[in-house]
Amino acid sequence: MSASPSAALRVADHAFFQGLDPHLVHEAQRLATERQFETGAWIVRDGDPAATFFLVFHGKVALEVATSEKPHLTIQTVGPGEVLGWSWLVPPYLWRLDARALKPTQTLAIDAVAFRKILGARPAEGFQLLEKLLPIVAQRLENTQIQLLDIHGL
Repeated sequence: MSASPSAALRVADHAFFQGLDPHLVHEAQRLATERQFETGAWIVRDGDPAATFFLVFHGKVALEVATSEKPHLTIQTVGPGEVLGWSWLVPPYLWRLDARALKPTQTLAIDAVAFRKILGARPAEGFQLLEKLLPIVAQRLENTQIQLLDIHGL
């Protein structure tokens, strides 16, 4: 698979990949494809296969969960310099939320299946990536908890 990002969108330029091993950055770039989403477009849906993760360069994305009170409860928004997706690292590799573009959004989508194999073959670099990703996961889980407590008045 060859990458097709524009010259303007490069993995190495994204904040998430700053400071990571150059080989890992190169492999991510090789697996990256530019994807654009119009306002209101679904980027991912809860329960769908998580075969991609996204580097957001421009735009704004709502991370949403469904509750009985609200079908689209926004738990966080993601913008330029942030990542969308960690479900691609956790079996059964299914999205655990919905993500919707709040305004025109430009991303690089990285083939997570292939990237997971690269990380498995290079555990030191995989650990380095996890060290950057785990604080993001923790923050999103905390935001979800706060939103759900707020809804239920606890």
